[in-house]
Amino acid sequence: MPQIKRWKTKPLPDSTEVMDLAKSLNVNQYLATILVQRGIQNFDQAKAFFRPDISELHDPFLMKDMQKAIDRIVYAIENKEKILIYGDYDVDGTTSVALVYDFLTNYHPFLDFYIPDRHIEGYGISYQGINYADQNGISLIIALDCGIKAVDQVQYAREKGIDFIICDHHNPGETVPSAIACLDPKQLDCQYPYKELSGCGVGFKLMQAFCLQHDINQEQLIEYLDLVAISIGSDIVPITGENRILTYFGLQKINQRKRPGIKALIDIAGFKKDLTVTNVVFGLGPRINAAGRIKHGKASVELLISKTDQEAQENALELNKRNLTRRDLDSGTLLEAIALIEDNEESVSAKSTVLFKNDWHKGVIGIVASKCIEQYYRPTVILTESNEKATGSARTVEGFDLYEAICECSDLLEQFGGHTHAAGLTLKLENIPAFKARFEEVVTKRILPDQLIPVVNIDIELPLDAITEKFNNVLSQMEPFGPQNMSPVFKCANVLPLNARLMKDEHLKFSLKQTNGNEIDVIGFGMSHCYDSVLNNQPVDICFSVEMNEFNNKKSLQLLLKDLRCTKDFL
Repeated sequence: MPQIKRWKTKPLPDSTEVMDLAKSLNVNQYLATILVQRGIQNFDQAKAFFRPDISELHDPFLMKDMQKAIDRIVYAIENKEKILIYGDYDVDGTTSVALVYDFLTNYHPFLDFYIPDRHIEGYGISYQGINYADQNGISLIIALDCGIKAVDQVQYAREKGIDFIICDHHNPGETVPSAIACLDPKQLDCQYPYKELSGCGVGFKLMQAFCLQHDINQEQLIEYLDLVAISIGSDIVPITGENRILTYFGLQKINQRKRPGIKALIDIAGFKKDLTVTNVVFGLGPRINAAGRIKHGKASVELLISKTDQEAQENALELNKRNLTRRDLDSGTLLEAIALIEDNEESVSAKSTVLFKNDWHKGVIGIVASKCIEQYYRPTVILTESNEKATGSARTVEGFDLYEAICECSDLLEQFGGHTHAAGLTLKLENIPAFKARFEEVVTKRILPDQLIPVVNIDIELPLDAITEKFNNVLSQMEPFGPQNMSPVFKCANVLPLNARLMKDEHLKFSLKQTNGNEIDVIGFGMSHCYDSVLNNQPVDICFSVEMNEFNNKKSLQLLLKDLRCTKDFL
């Protein structure tokens, strides 16, 4: 049964500020309110927001250790050293490796790349990877989207005469590795002005610095922003500041479809129109991820660096097959996870979920954790067995800091890392019961009651008559949407649904009439449970986003329903 949701409307900003911005931009008060809520308070800030400028990217040399990193790469090139480009097996890691490997190939022929085997080596820098470098005469490893906590591994490499450059964006530990350079804007002593880059974003900054050092035309590097945009969308980092610029121009590159691998992915996913961030996250990201989830992430890099359409199409077909396998595994594992919860009264009433089954596929446990949250809405850890240890993925609910909660369990763990909203961890099998109890204790102590109720974040209440094509045109210019710049959500109160019907027995559709007589369609995907509420000729409150629907070459405004409730129940 779908959960009741909590509607949370953002505070209204100062009315004078709103009206001043509305006047300077020639927009209505509702649009101006949304912009002020997002920190846009004057014409210049609005211009920077609506018209991102590639020249506004920050100087990469502001990042701690950047000059050291470039000096070491230049030394390696001058001395014909072999360089290994090493990255994680997820979308962020594989796009990072594809970018740095493919770009540096233009300037240095002695390159190789390495993606660890998720099922054998696990996340991050592995001893097997370092041994591979040692056996192949590699003296410099550039690690991407991982490594900021790999203190022991980097020391192991040093003892073998192998240097490291770390390019990461995860939270560092108390000690950083003894690498030649550690590039991570989240280091407390790093003065880089933007802290939310993806791993691929940090790799891009490294190559940007390389270009500046060598007077290379940066247009060559801009061609790689398609990879950066895919990483930003798929890694769920904020689309603000520098990430907004990178994503804005990266989407342009994606939609030009110049890179054979990305073109092949778009074709196999069935996209005919220009892609949005949402299309990237749900259409391209899972297929790239499927390689590392099911077999080996190396296949994703091979796709992304494909030089011919034929090679790309063959690689994309293979990834698509793996993605179909991944979906089947998702479904089966989720059913087993739900059964484990429902068969245990204590688990049903808990404030957290920690589940373990030794034969769950390591490649899908993160997805299953996210889907468990959709059903039970509480911090969740899904564990399986790998190399005689428990390894897992953790996900959380809005407003609850997962990383801090896991830190309080660190004495029970062998390894962990991640962000506020997602983490990975490894522990001894015998520590699972103690970890489950501790994690429940920490969550119970820290979490607020409201944080256990799914929330619909609403920007503003909007009269139905304010929804026009002009209004939507301005909204669409607020793209790319993503964390901290989500597609605006509106509330309309006391509206009367007309012509309600079900589509395919699971989707709800009805229409609303504006005072000028125009009707606007409302579509609620997966919201058939609300059907009875719109049949009884009673007014409802709705929250929704606005989009342009195109069907049979006709365009019309459409409201995408987020939630619905009977007005009389909330008077």
